[in-house]
Amino acid sequence: MAADSIGPLPSVRRLAQRENLRDSVANALRAAVISGELKPGEVYSAPTLGARFGVSATPVREAMLDLVREGLVISLRNKGFRVTEVSDADLDNLAALRQLIEPPTIRDVVPVIPAADYPKLRRLAEDIVVAAEAGDLIAYIEADRVFHVTLLAYSGNQKLVDVVSDLRSQTRLLGLTPLLESGRLVPSAAEHHELLDLMETGDADGAEQLMRRHIGHVRGLWARSS
Repeated sequence: MAADSIGPLPSVRRLAQRENLRDSVANALRAAVISGELKPGEVYSAPTLGARFGVSATPVREAMLDLVREGLVISLRNKGFRVTEVSDADLDNLAALRQLIEPPTIRDVVPVIPAADYPKLRRLAEDIVVAAEAGDLIAYIEADRVFHVTLLAYSGNQKLVDVVSDLRSQTRLLGLTPLLESGRLVPSAAEHHELLDLMETGDADGAEQLMRRHIGHVRGLWARSS
């Protein structure tokens, strides 16, 4: 029988199921880190987390390796995983780097974004607002990342996009629950529509200034939530 005529392999099905479980566990762990349920600086073992999520330790270990690569946790040999701590200095450095890169890039891409692309960008901005209003922190962070990375991609500089994406992934370390509970997350989300208002009318300088305020505003929210 020809190799390309055989049916689905049971081992492949098992692998797919295993990958799905790993992704599900990774998403649950990621949510627990972002919400602050898993505390910065605390060490958690795979068996303990597995019992908490109703799965064995193996998919937890595999999922935690994803979070290690994202910088959310640190692997400790024979101990488990420690949730990464973020200091005020770290937050200042992240905000300073974003200020250096994002506002001037936003100014530069205003003239090159086709008018036909703005409906798509509006939908991305609305995804952020909807996630904020629903209190879905995972969806909020992902929608925010997609929106800003999409805008910066108009620069044609993929390395710049990669750097900003990495900076944004590091901000996932922040517990956003206090921002949500204070009601400050929704107004921050609405600023993305305001940014598009300026960009769509060709106000490159205004868009740059709003981006600077937005980054500073978010940094201030981090400080008040800590």
